[in-house]
Amino acid sequence: MPAQFKDLVLDATDHHALADWWCAAMSYRRKDELSPPEDGWVRPVEWPVPIVDPEGAGPLIWIAPVQETKTLKNRMHLDVFGDRDELVALGATVVRRRDDEIEWDVLADPEGNEFCVFAPR
Repeated sequence: MPAQFKDLVLDATDHHALADWWCAAMSYRRKDELSPPEDGWVRPVEWPVPIVDPEGAGPLIWIAPVQETKTLKNRMHLDVFGDRDELVALGATVVRRRDDEIEWDVLADPEGNEFCVFAPR
């Protein structure tokens, strides 16, 4: 086996704010909140922020700090089940609404990372 899936990573110029946004959008939590290190160690603020599904169903997502802003379309993106209007109220922007050609909405998070939103199951 050449590779096995591990985690997802999103780049962000404000990785803490984007981690908080995705936590609110997907009911995720910062990993360190759910399982703090026993020795009192604190993750340095400049390090990537791991966020997790507290139910354990979704993948671990790292929000990694980068200096450059997003300028081009993502070559890889997230697909989520959710409510477009609720995500927009949290700060997402609509890139393309579902229509006769596509059965999902394309949104962008506050840093411009596109993701597709499918109607809730």
